[in-house]
Amino acid sequence: MKKDVNHYCNHHQHRSILSFILIQITIIAAVAAPFSDQSSSVPDYGDALSKSLLYFESQRSGRLPHGQRVNWRHHSALLDGLEQGVDLVGGYYDAGDNVKFGLPMAFTITMLSWGVIEYGDDMAAAGEYHHALEAIKWGTDYFVKAHTSPNVLWVQVGDGDTDHYCWQRPEDMATSRRAYKVDEKNPGSEVAGETAAAMAAASIVFRRTNPHYAHLLLQHAQQLFEFGDKYRGRYHESVKAAKGFYPSTSGYNDELLWAALWLYKATTNQTYLNYALQNAHHFGGATILETYRSKAEYYLCANLNKNVGNDNVQLTPGGLIYIRQWNNLQYASSAAFLLTVYSDHLRSTNRRLSCSAGGHVDPSEILGFVRSQVDYVLGKNPAGTSYLVGYGKRYPQRVHHRGASTASYKSHEGFIGCVQGYDIWYRKRDPNPNVLVGAVVGGPDEKDRFRDVRENHMQTEACTYNTAALVGVFARLNRLEEEEDDPFDEYSSSTIASM
Repeated sequence: MKKDVNHYCNHHQHRSILSFILIQITIIAAVAAPFSDQSSSVPDYGDALSKSLLYFESQRSGRLPHGQRVNWRHHSALLDGLEQGVDLVGGYYDAGDNVKFGLPMAFTITMLSWGVIEYGDDMAAAGEYHHALEAIKWGTDYFVKAHTSPNVLWVQVGDGDTDHYCWQRPEDMATSRRAYKVDEKNPGSEVAGETAAAMAAASIVFRRTNPHYAHLLLQHAQQLFEFGDKYRGRYHESVKAAKGFYPSTSGYNDELLWAALWLYKATTNQTYLNYALQNAHHFGGATILETYRSKAEYYLCANLNKNVGNDNVQLTPGGLIYIRQWNNLQYASSAAFLLTVYSDHLRSTNRRLSCSAGGHVDPSEILGFVRSQVDYVLGKNPAGTSYLVGYGKRYPQRVHHRGASTASYKSHEGFIGCVQGYDIWYRKRDPNPNVLVGAVVGGPDEKDRFRDVRENHMQTEACTYNTAALVGVFARLNRLEEEEDDPFDEYSSSTIASM
């Protein structure tokens, strides 16, 4: 049996790069080739939004609520933390396995929260605001339990190595559920910082509907930031079980800056902003806000292929952002979110993006490029396949996911063991018995090719942070028909072709 380990190895490196870019965009707000259209229909962004939020219910760990809409899932991991004397029931499985990794879970909640902060009204107009808040709270409730004292954070439940030797649905797990923590003697600044950011961002979200809960989250966020900053260290050196899956390849500096900025946004306390400014140079950032903006815009121009020379992001022949073969859509989805937010920022400040090779770029052109990426994900691509599972007529049928690829607990209550799961379900050529609606899979290769094979986890596995980045974008694009001016008038197919 083949362990699906390597697909994690690039995630943290990308998350670190993405966080640094997000820092640059956030601080600004705090202070101041054509694709092949295989379908003639206009994408239904509202439907994509609904499905994307449904996906998080498929990834739930713990005791499922009465309102659970994904009915092929059942209660799971109800004893998490018991051996360590702490209640760690709940949270999310990050991908197609059954480990709860704290770092990607926190980043997922940060991105969901940011999406609601920017586009919550659009989600409400689409009837999805409540579901968005439920998705966030399922994560933050777990973080509250995992942060058992100011300087203790439980950051992982389960062991990736033993988990990957088994193909079992979450309801049947027979693998190790050992829990791992960071503390003063075993620091983990990355995961403490990212969890602080998630709770600070979520506190902004819940301020209106649940102020007491928002205050609780903010308290935890402040304590976690102080802990991560005072006791600095790479968390995979303290939690060696995380090293093969989400290693801290770039260090913890970006997470601390990231957390400080979210705390500034949540509190308007100048201390947090000063922290970001004073530590920027030492942490690899910049000493002045203008440099933050310059670096951020350089990255955005690279995605638009408007930098001079070779400092641009590669696009597939069909027009999709392409970074690397492992779960490439995480990069396209996060870039789409950043470009969307920045486009709206430019529009609100009556500014244009300045790129070295393309002069000034209007917000409408940026948003048009975002739409090209999202439409590609939704099926307007050379393969004619939607990479948002459950959307459209054609989408991946053999997603690399233990629960989705195995008979549901309700239809098959008998225990399914490790080897049995591999022999009977993993190696089946048939489509998965359960549709993982709303999941964004890894996606196609550099030539727009995609193999819908369960073993092909580079392309067919989905992760929570792939979808989380697109939730806000779907909401924003769904609003376009209500705008007076078509934001894509200046972004024709000929514009894409010139890239």
